[in-house]
Amino acid sequence: MSKRRALISVSDKSGLTDLATFLEANNYELVSTGGTFKHLSAAGLHPIQIDEVTDFPEMLDGRVKTLHPKVHGGLLAVRTNKEHMKTVQEHEIGLIDMVIVNLYPFFENANSDISLDEKVEFIDIGGPSMLRSGAKNYNSVTVLTDVADYAKVQQEIAETGDTTLETRKKLAGKVFNLTSAYDGAISKMLLEEEYPQYLNASYKKFSDLRYGENPHQTAAYYVSTTDNGAMKDFEILGGKELSFNNLRDMDLCWKVVNEFKEELACCAVKHSTPCGVAVGTSALETYKKTFECDPVSIFGGIIGMNFTVDGATAEELNKTFLEIVMAPDFTQDALEILRKKKNLRIIKIKNPVSDAQTWVKVDGGILVQDNDNQFSDQIETVTVFKPSEEQEKALLFAQRVVKYVKSNAIVVSNGFQALGIGGGQVNRIWATQHAIERAKEKFSGDMVLASDAFFPFRDVVDFCAEQGIKAIIQPGGSMRDEESIEAANEHGIPMMFTGMRHFLH
Repeated sequence: MSKRRALISVSDKSGLTDLATFLEANNYELVSTGGTFKHLSAAGLHPIQIDEVTDFPEMLDGRVKTLHPKVHGGLLAVRTNKEHMKTVQEHEIGLIDMVIVNLYPFFENANSDISLDEKVEFIDIGGPSMLRSGAKNYNSVTVLTDVADYAKVQQEIAETGDTTLETRKKLAGKVFNLTSAYDGAISKMLLEEEYPQYLNASYKKFSDLRYGENPHQTAAYYVSTTDNGAMKDFEILGGKELSFNNLRDMDLCWKVVNEFKEELACCAVKHSTPCGVAVGTSALETYKKTFECDPVSIFGGIIGMNFTVDGATAEELNKTFLEIVMAPDFTQDALEILRKKKNLRIIKIKNPVSDAQTWVKVDGGILVQDNDNQFSDQIETVTVFKPSEEQEKALLFAQRVVKYVKSNAIVVSNGFQALGIGGGQVNRIWATQHAIERAKEKFSGDMVLASDAFFPFRDVVDFCAEQGIKAIIQPGGSMRDEESIEAANEHGIPMMFTGMRHFLH
């Protein structure tokens, strides 16, 4: 029986010796390049170098070694095509039955601190070319890019002498799945356009999820191959696996607390909506203030803190059923206490918030926008009455929170707590009524109000006055702004305009 030929060129050599040993024992001739050749030879195998096949030396620091007709002819020749077979015989091109290639580690280096020229050297040319040639000819060629597939290929060869057409087709699909992501990552690095002609997504599956938003929906979690981010490299220090809804809520929760750079901040999230946000002077105080914002809704929620969680705070956290506690760090005492609740997910966040864009899938398309990362630097008081320094501070606190509440969004605050959050309403007065009602259930002191968008009518201001709200901040921009300003002046309520709305749909 004539020998088959396997072309091997890998950067990740895990599992390779076992596979190559199996192939050699099953009548495969091993052809390899550079470091792979040395690795196989050191393992006692008998590979031949690629230049013995091509009769052409490697050159240009290894940039050219497999880009040759004797490689690609051997991969692309259709075995059932008489003219193809005649051509390869005339040119003494040996057929290649298997390609084992994993690419230069561009993904791992694309976001590193090395120079652009150094990153370019991690762009693989020969590898993707061989993979694509072999994958196109999957009727005859087996292409392996993933160490996880080695065992299945070995099993099929051991049982039948070859891989099945079904397996070869699936492995070919994995090739184009990989190379499209690889090329997408390279394109992003070189093009540097916010909105390029083609939208490339380069993400790798982190894990399958038990289900999506609901149990009848399937789901998986993917992470960027090129960008860092808070939801990419977090560490799970305790608790059960994360769900689709957990990850969405974690993302929102962490973004809220990261709005507060100079203060200790804590946020509670339930169903992708903040239900409590507070700042404080100690870890325990900050969490307690957050809990007080909404002691009912926080049950079964997610807690995010931008500070190290200590033992005293952990004891307080454990008094309530929570799904997730996330923070940049935990003391050993805190971990021991939190781990007493076996299902509580304890998440250590390692990376800062870094997303530059928001993508929203619609049926047949994707909407892409840059993230809402700004706050107005042109805030002005538009009423006769000026807010006090304390009121202005409270208004700016509420404005930072309202950005993360579904529109129509209203936040009522005392300056260090989001006491009333009204979001997702179809009109602004309902959101206002809900937020003020929630706030007054637990607090009777002076409160201010922030809105994510302008007031279309004066009814919001009139209601605020009736309910004792002491100051208001909103974007302005309505055709009826003068009516709202007039109402605020009538009621003696200072009102500030930011000139910048923060819709969150």
